Amino acid sequence: MKVIVMGCGRVGVQVSLLLTGEGYDVAVIDYDASALGRLGKDFKGRRIKGIGFDRDVLVEAGIEEADGFAATSSSDNANIIAARIARNVFFVPHVVARLFDPRRAEIYRRLGLTTISSSTWGAERICGLLMHSELDPVMMFGSGEASLFYIETPPQLVGNNVRSLNIAGEIQVTAITRQNRAFVPLLGTEFQAGDILHVTVLASSMDRFKTLLGLSD
Repeated sequence: MKVIVMGCGRVGVQVSLLLTGEGYDVAVIDYDASALGRLGKDFKGRRIKGIGFDRDVLVEAGIEEADGFAATSSSDNANIIAARIARNVFFVPHVVARLFDPRRAEIYRRLGLTTISSSTWGAERICGLLMHSELDPVMMFGSGEASLFYIETPPQLVGNNVRSLNIAGEIQVTAITRQNRAFVPLLGTEFQAGDILHVTVLASSMDRFKTLLGLSD
């Protein structure tokens, strides 16, 4: 899979290194040659010096064959311009733009662009940890509207079945790890002591989830 990353700041570098580490063919674009040096001498991808929304630069980076494009520069405007070109001109199937100002997210969503706002995600993550300190989510989805938790079966749930914890559209036991083996449970599957439950929960249902686990005040 070929991916182009525009912007070689902290986020761009991490994304690029993670992708190359997974075996992806990565090209990184930045107008500052010294920024490209942040990738390190062992970086296996390509480094392209230039403006990330310049057509010739994008072609040089291989956008005509790209499967993914990530706009991660420090400029919202540059990221959106580049993302729209990648999506609407070169028809790259997977396009993501970093967004600093979360107030613009809805506008760009209407344009069909997927955006990631680190400030919104960070705020949701902090609030989640402060308000539900007994439960630490291992993953958050969207802008924090839903979270994934790994928890050991609490004593009051042992012997009960999955149906007693599931609430349609709010709380879902997606998997159970038992004796180091994971499986997708049925509604009638009984919880056992030592089970690790993988549960997806809506942010708006956290108080209800805590009550079911016996963690409410």
